[in-house]
Amino acid sequence: MDINEKATGLDINRLLKRGVAEIIVEEEMIALLRSGRQLRLKEGFDPSFADIHLGHMVTLKKLRQFQDLGHRVILIVGDWTAQIGDPSGASVTRPMLSAEQVKVNAQTYMEQFFKIVDRKKTEVRWQSEWFGKFDLADVIRLTSRFTVAQLLAREDFSNRYSTGRPIAVTELLYPLLQAYDSVAVQADVEFGGTDQKFNLLVGRELQSTVGQRPQQVFLAPLLVGTDGTQKMSKSLGNYIGVAEPPNEIYGKVMSITDNLILDYFELVTDVPDEELAEFKRNLDDSGFNPMLLKKRLAREIVTHLYDQKAASQAEEHFTRVFQEREVPEEIEEGTESNVTLRDYLVINRLAKSRSEAKRLIEQGAVDVDGMKITDVNWTFPKGTTIKVGKRGHIRST
Repeated sequence: MDINEKATGLDINRLLKRGVAEIIVEEEMIALLRSGRQLRLKEGFDPSFADIHLGHMVTLKKLRQFQDLGHRVILIVGDWTAQIGDPSGASVTRPMLSAEQVKVNAQTYMEQFFKIVDRKKTEVRWQSEWFGKFDLADVIRLTSRFTVAQLLAREDFSNRYSTGRPIAVTELLYPLLQAYDSVAVQADVEFGGTDQKFNLLVGRELQSTVGQRPQQVFLAPLLVGTDGTQKMSKSLGNYIGVAEPPNEIYGKVMSITDNLILDYFELVTDVPDEELAEFKRNLDDSGFNPMLLKKRLAREIVTHLYDQKAASQAEEHFTRVFQEREVPEEIEEGTESNVTLRDYLVINRLAKSRSEAKRLIEQGAVDVDGMKITDVNWTFPKGTTIKVGKRGHIRST
């Protein structure tokens, strides 16, 4: 069966409606899908960080759906732009990395990337393939195609400029270099989150100016993290990593707020739309227990990232430890038991700081051998089991 035969109306609707925030330009995208031509799907990543979380999975699952219809993913390792940094609304720049660190991060990233995307239908390209040949004249020619006004149209740059906060010239180069990636690989479609809209549109503009067909822009929604308010992010600590152990993934999914259940089902699972409609009716029923759906959600995610056996074991672990309040069979051993409870939490990384440890203890989030302790200066003997919050167990030695 060729690509054209695979791209039925049902497939196209599934591709372009579920888990999609915006497509530029949708009519052109539909025409490409119906053309029967194998499309080149660009996905770039910044190897400043090695790990992938469920927020990334939204786009990666969409890439896999395109691959299943016969299209090809072009994965670009941003080994040059990693040395510049892209604020993407964060108003901070990222540190320059050594070439060796980029390679290490990229390898880890790709191991996780291919848990979701088909490796056999993916072409991996490094920016150094083309930017390694760039000289100053090439950079000047690239910058001459855009004006400062165009770049300041980006919301983050505009906000910082209007409030007098600094914008490094290197930051202004980032969208141009990302755009040139699209030219270098002749991308038909570029994928990214809604916070990348400006950069993806710059790529579309640059392709037009050099005589290429402008890429389609495929924007995915930003998944809200486990805190229930902000987008999932490692820096915010509200993430669920795709390479985390099954028990950890399952437990974190169970911790999300009820109002996120349907979003997670829609964006990171393959549960049919008909079932999602039923889930919505269930959640609208005041007598329905949302935990039932959370367990289904956690099983779906762990099964996708590992297998059904791992999902079943994770569910058994969650039931035993958190619902039936049993102590886990295997508990990490801590150190320095001759200190106060507050210092013990910090030393053993159960709290990020003494102030956070104090807050956790005083709020009643810390159990010592099954007793809730609110005294930050509490001391305890060796062999004591300490539980912090919903998941953290450690035994003093």
